[in-house]
Amino acid sequence: MDARQYRSTGTGALLAVALGVAFALAHGGPGGTAPVEALERSAPVRLTIDAIGVDAPLTELGLNPDGTLEDPPLEEDHLAGWYALGASPGERGPAVITGHLDTRDGPAVFARLAELRRGDTVRVLRADGSRPVFVVERVEQVAKEDFPTERVYGPLDRPELRLVTCAGEFDEAADSYTAATVVYARMVESAA
Repeated sequence: MDARQYRSTGTGALLAVALGVAFALAHGGPGGTAPVEALERSAPVRLTIDAIGVDAPLTELGLNPDGTLEDPPLEEDHLAGWYALGASPGERGPAVITGHLDTRDGPAVFARLAELRRGDTVRVLRADGSRPVFVVERVEQVAKEDFPTERVYGPLDRPELRLVTCAGEFDEAADSYTAATVVYARMVESAA
């Protein structure tokens, strides 16, 4: 299949994470104090970002055999994926949600992720019925080889959210994008 017809997020290649590190990050670590009280663990089921028109179901993602993060299924362009070996949204630590930029058929769930700005709101519905609210603090685009693993997955003592998708040019030889967009958000409300 032609690479232009099958564009993956490439997050698997971008987000190499060792199993040992994943376990440590899932249980948090040193950092600042939480501005709002962290929630207990509960799987996220839906992501809503009004500023860019996202209202998406979430699926659980793990690691590939080589230690890289799984990609959400490419054939479901509206679906985003939660890194289930890390924190759940609202739990202490960085919860990571990834989604495709595009597919062979056009834009996907995170096609407009780079348009987010400081102060935009991100909402997550969790399996326990809680609805934590996050506010975007910053958005960055980084080259694939300079992916900020520590900033995305590094331990925190407060609930935060990371949204990740591809960016830059599509490298046909590598069958992936050359960069990534990363959104950093902090929890401001733990709505029940």
